[in-house]
Formats: sequence, structure tokens, C-alpha cells
Amino acid sequence: MKRWLALCIGVCLVAGCGGKPEAAPSPGTSASNSAVPAPASSVPTAGPLDAAAYQAELTRIDQVLAGPARALTRVRTAEGLSEAMSTLAVSLNTVGIRLAALTVTSRLSGAHALLQERIGVAATRLTSSAQKTEEDARCGGAAHTSQKVQRQLRTDLDAALVQLQRLRLTFGKTLPDPGPAPEQTRPDNGDVLVRRGANGIGRLKITNGTSKDVAISIVGGGQPPGSPQVMVYLRATGSATVNRISGAYRLYFKSGTDWDADHRRFLADCTFKKFDQTFGKNQAWQVNLQPRPGGNADTTEVEAY
Repeated sequence: MKRWLALCIGVCLVAGCGGKPEAAPSPGTSASNSAVPAPASSVPTAGPLDAAAYQAELTRIDQVLAGPARALTRVRTAEGLSEAMSTLAVSLNTVGIRLAALTVTSRLSGAHALLQERIGVAATRLTSSAQKTEEDARCGGAAHTSQKVQRQLRTDLDAALVQLQRLRLTFGKTLPDPGPAPEQTRPDNGDVLVRRGANGIGRLKITNGTSKDVAISIVGGGQPPGSPQVMVYLRATGSATVNRISGAYRLYFKSGTDWDADHRRFLADCTFKKFDQTFGKNQAWQVNLQPRPGGNADTTEVEAY
């Protein structure tokens, strides 16, 4: 007779990324090395400025932003990315104050006002999203997450850049351009992403009762979670059955968004957990990844894998 045991985890898959120890900031990304340069002059040029004089001011502002913007492309750690974002936000606020002190001709006033507004939006977003971005960088990598920040910065400033271009004015030449976002490939529900080792007669039915996609790793005894016997992908609210499992094993699972097929990981909003118990060999088990009264399976957060 087949043995079935209903299991459900006692917590939701909504926690932050796994508790990976903090890494030391990479050289070149500390606040002391990314100090905000002062504007060329603290006293605004007498106005109203015509197009030529205003372009000169925009060029100076580009120079102020060059170093902090470049730092985004050089980060190597989650902490370094967060610090680079905060430093760039300070720079944007600095040039915003500079712009607010300028007076321009009526022909330029609309673009001038929009530029100030969009710089403020970009600075606020960088400041408010620094912590979450740091968490995403721990699971998706600092370089990938930095590129997302760079694209968002250009999106925040785009309307102002377009209006300036219509006036034959240039701004933002020092801003990094990582190109378009890579196309996301989301596996189908139940796709087996990894299968290695000998086959057995064990069976596991998994139900994902959460609102996030999940990658389940069936890991043989003594093996790290990054070397599973089987890894299966479950979409939100989906379910699947894995057959031919060999030996006793542990269950690890990670959830999130923006699946990276090359590295088999989520790039944002990620969590990493494992079931505390070991699953016996050659048995059939059923697991429900949804909190439920009377649940009898404890889980623990683990480092990113």
C-alpha cells in the first residue's frame, strides 16, 4: 500500500532573499570613492538663458553626473550597488537645485521645468528602491540588477530628454546605456529542469498554492542544493508529480520573478527555503506549498543557491 502524507509549509514564500552573509563592498564603490563632484559654479549664470547658454549649463550638469552614473556599471556586490544608487541620487538632487536656480527664455521654460521634475523623480526612485534592489542583487547578481537600475533611470528621464532633443539641446550623454532588457523565458508548469543520477521508485506530488513561481530541488543526501537530483518548475497555483526519485532526499525550493534559464535562478523578489525533515526513499509523498492550519512540515530559510 502506498503511503501518502499531506504536508504543507508553515510560512508563505514571501520573505526576502536568503540570509547570505554580507560581502565587503568592492573597491571603487564606496561613498568616499564616489564623492559627488560640485557643480562648476555655485552661482547661477545671469538669465534668462538662451539656448546656447542653457546648453553650456546642461553640459556642466552632465559632467557632475558622469562619475556617480559610471559607478553603477562597476559594482560587484549588492551593497556596492545600493551605495552607488544612493550616491547618484545625491548627485541628481544637487543638479536639481542648480537647475531650479536658473532662469531661461520662454521658449525653453517647458523643457526646463520637465527636466527638473524628471530628475526629482529619478532621485526619489533611486533612494526609495535602494534596499529592495540590494536584496534582488543578492539573488540575481549585482551586474544584472545594476542594468535594471540603469534602464529605469533612462525611463525616468526619457520624457525630458526627448523634449530637449526637439529644441536641439543635448543632455544625458554620461548616463550608462545597457541596451534593451533580455527576453524572459518562463518555463512551463511541471518542466523538469535537471535530472541526474540513478532512477528509483520514489514519487513526489507538489502543489504550489502560492502566487509566485517556484523551482523545487530534490537533493540527495549530503549534496548541496545547487546539485539536485531533480529540479522541477511550478508556476503559481500549479502542481506536478515527479517520479523515479532515487533514495532519501531533502526538498529545497526557491521562488521569485524574472527567471534566468541559463543559471536556473530567479533574478528578483526571491526567497530560498528548505524542508527541515528528510523524505524517505522509495515512498510517495505529497507537499503543498501553502500555509494551512494544522500544517506538519517546518521550513528554514537558506542561503541563495
